[in-house]
Amino acid sequence: MRYHAIKVCAAALVAATVLVLWPMSATAQGDDWRRYRVPETGAGVDVPRHIFSETTGKPEAGYGARFLTADRRANLTVQSLGNEANDTPATFLAKKRPPSDIVYRRVTPNFFVVSSFRNDLIWYNRCNFGGRSITCVLINYPAAEKKRWDAVVTRISNSLSKR
Repeated sequence: MRYHAIKVCAAALVAATVLVLWPMSATAQGDDWRRYRVPETGAGVDVPRHIFSETTGKPEAGYGARFLTADRRANLTVQSLGNEANDTPATFLAKKRPPSDIVYRRVTPNFFVVSSFRNDLIWYNRCNFGGRSITCVLINYPAAEKKRWDAVVTRISNSLSKR
């Protein structure tokens, strides 16, 4: 009987904690995300505007936009490129000649993801391929804050779409 009472109390405590913390977590992650669409191509990605609060112009190539954090410690580039050469993710990545010290690499028939460290930053690059277009997100953020950025980078990456 006593064991059952302890078990019920523990379950109630866990449920109460979840109910109290869940709204704070949802607010921190969900309230200020907006869909950015590249006007010229229709490609889109979810951008956390509470994190990347400043827009700083266009990417170096193609269409899209660059975003910065208010403190300028992190940045996000959304980029749409033509794929006139009809490159696969593997051939496009090879042409870019990425550094040999890549920590994470995943290449599929439809996209690639590469990530590594540069100075005190983690750089992350995902490009989706479809038809004659390539849509990419490039993110640079403080390596010391990796755990805090993991969910943000994952949501941005998974939301990337051609249209």
